[in-house]
Amino acid sequence: MRRVCLAILACALLGICFPVSGAVNLTIAATPAGPHIGDVIALNGTVSGLSTIAVFLFVTGPGLDPRGTTLDNLNIPTGRGLVTTAPVHMSNGTWTYSWDTSVILGTLRPGNYTIHVVTMPVDGLHFNRGEHAATTIAFQPPKIPVTESPESPVLPVAALGIAGTLCCTVRMMRK
Repeated sequence: MRRVCLAILACALLGICFPVSGAVNLTIAATPAGPHIGDVIALNGTVSGLSTIAVFLFVTGPGLDPRGTTLDNLNIPTGRGLVTTAPVHMSNGTWTYSWDTSVILGTLRPGNYTIHVVTMPVDGLHFNRGEHAATTIAFQPPKIPVTESPESPVLPVAALGIAGTLCCTVRMMRK
């Protein structure tokens, strides 16, 4: 009887210390579709099967480190604590991240980039494939701002002429 009680107690303690969890499932989505470099990209998704306070994001694509880079600085490879973090809403497992591509360090070129979301702060070569989701974004060239037409050369020439006339008039009056 005593052994049975100890076995039940041991199972209960193991269940508390190491809870059984289902498979981890991550999702990611990006909007708008077909963004231009310089646009703000809304990244969002869900995490289930795991109680966590944050997910970790990194980007891979043309000209970037093959391990992936942080979203805010394309010159920094992901890993060793250098990651982009998105907080998870514990009540429903959703997360959001606003990626402003107009204020990143590094060069974002037109082309296809993959945004990865993982549950551990690791690089693209060391994450658990089962705890990963990705989406591809096809960046378009930046929107070219409307160029202002140059001022007519008449205004500066007229101002120069008026200033010259005033200077000559002042000198003549002094004599």
